[in-house]
Amino acid sequence: MTSVAAAQAAFPARWWHVLDNGRVQCDLCPRDCQLADGQRGACFVRQALGHAMVLTTWGRSSGFCIDPIEKKPLYHFFPGSGVLSFGTAGCNLTCKFCQNADISRSRDMDRLLENATPEAIAKAARTKGVRSVAFTYNDPVVFAEYAMDTAEMCRAFGIANVAVTAGYLHTAPRQAFFAQMDAANIDLKSFSESFYRQLCGAHLAPVLETLLHVRHETACWLEITTLLIPGCNDSDREISQLSAWITRELGVDVPLHFSAFHPAWKMRETPPTSPASLQRARRIALDAGLRHVYLGNVADRDGSTTFCPGCHIPLIERRGYDVLRNDLREDARCPHCQSAVAGRF
Repeated sequence: MTSVAAAQAAFPARWWHVLDNGRVQCDLCPRDCQLADGQRGACFVRQALGHAMVLTTWGRSSGFCIDPIEKKPLYHFFPGSGVLSFGTAGCNLTCKFCQNADISRSRDMDRLLENATPEAIAKAARTKGVRSVAFTYNDPVVFAEYAMDTAEMCRAFGIANVAVTAGYLHTAPRQAFFAQMDAANIDLKSFSESFYRQLCGAHLAPVLETLLHVRHETACWLEITTLLIPGCNDSDREISQLSAWITRELGVDVPLHFSAFHPAWKMRETPPTSPASLQRARRIALDAGLRHVYLGNVADRDGSTTFCPGCHIPLIERRGYDVLRNDLREDARCPHCQSAVAGRF
């Protein structure tokens, strides 16, 4: 495709500026890619064309699926409801343990479905009777303009918006993006800068800034996921530091999900996370003061149950992604002690 044809087919991006040397710098995320004409950023989907920047995946999806909201994972946001999930291609992190590398690291743009317009997605969600649309599979940060346009259309149809993201972006796009989201599950991949730098090609600080922004400056419901990788981020010390930071800076009601690692992408020789390691992490986080700590990618009854923060009886019981029973009152309070459970119910 020629530069002219590509420019006509691409969507104008936000958050960029032209440098004195004529290159275009992307201002979406801390990578700050500086691109010559025709060159793509590290995410592969944002491209410099004619002294401007375009998003090459607007209106194009890698596929759609109706999921339970628990699969995102979100346990305190319309539990038991359906969500229309979709993504595009590309990612601005280079995680060596990526569980969706076929999508997030894809360079095959021909795999993307055409004509997935924001209006078409919103109408599909309404037709399917789901309560929300999730921007997932690859990180929606890299297709922020498309996600935001879709989110605006979904809200017009009474559909909520969910982001599943690593939260790696600059201040201005962070503010604009999460203003359109009703819920987010943000990956806190580690509480170690060296982990982020060596295994993700990124930095920890911008992710912490995103978590603080979403929790304290938006109406977006927040949950956090940490994929526990044996020998990399699963020490008692790191889990204690991570849990203490969440408790202190975000609050005890923010749900934390510890998820089991399975060998993938460039870490196929790393062993999977044991159930005992997940249970140990959960105990540490609960001891740090967090009220809602869950375990993912493993069968664990307590680790999938929402307990009352007051009297500690089970209120929402799950098996896998299925809600078996939900005893919360309509006002999101425990029917026994009347303690409130944080979330969007």
